[in-house]
Amino acid sequence: MQEFSGARAMEYLRYQCALGPRIPGSPGNRALQDTLLARADQLGLEGRRGCFTATSPLTGDPMPVCNVVITITGTGDGPSLWLGAHFDTRPVCDHDPDPLLRSQPLPGANDGASGVAVLWQVMEIAAADRPPRDVVLLFLDGEDSGRSGDPEGFCLGSAHLVEHWHDFGSLLPDEPPQGMILLDMVGDAQLRIPQEGYSLAHAPDWTAKVFDRAAALGLSALDQVPGGAVYDDHIAFLRAGIPAVDLIDFDYPPWHTTGDVPDECSAGSLEQVGKLILDLIYKP
Repeated sequence: MQEFSGARAMEYLRYQCALGPRIPGSPGNRALQDTLLARADQLGLEGRRGCFTATSPLTGDPMPVCNVVITITGTGDGPSLWLGAHFDTRPVCDHDPDPLLRSQPLPGANDGASGVAVLWQVMEIAAADRPPRDVVLLFLDGEDSGRSGDPEGFCLGSAHLVEHWHDFGSLLPDEPPQGMILLDMVGDAQLRIPQEGYSLAHAPDWTAKVFDRAAALGLSALDQVPGGAVYDDHIAFLRAGIPAVDLIDFDYPPWHTTGDVPDECSAGSLEQVGKLILDLIYKP
């Protein structure tokens, strides 16, 4: 099996940022969808796109939201593993220290591109050396277009995906997975990922398994201590009874500012998370 390369993941992170804002419905958002699906096709993987129209919590306007799901068929049986990351970016930098910059779109290096960068390389490695069970990659849209103080206005893509899980033509496999792992803000150069509060409360065994594996691998960026609760894309899966853990470092000063750029991220951080995910894929 090919080893995970943090340097390669950083290339994918920078590529996404070079597309510009990936706000739902924007050219950059669509270009990233197309790129991921084209790469999956090149690798011989099944990739599907599912779009719907939501109402933007920020503007009240219709907003296209498109999830992309790519399946890596494994060599054996057993419950699949679902891995997720949001690929959209926030339309505004509402936490920027400069009020004049708060209407600017978020660059989204850590908050958006980092999780996608890890899953992108995982996709390439697992396509070349098929894992022992199916792995489903969930690239989620509409995560970051909500209004501050209204959590239900966030995570629109994941909520819709899970709501229509068992519908005809659903992007998700009908059978539930062993668990779901969400990667969000995993590229911080000073990475420290505690055990997110909702994950710990509602999927304690799954959370413990993921963090125990990180400890066994000597991955210092993951800290087996309770962290704060973060409303994120894993919530929809938890509500559906799917064990889900959110790997997120929310202690990130450039969060929702114009400073969320690639230079705030590091190949070493991405590599630690990538190594963990590969180990969980190949050693269920």
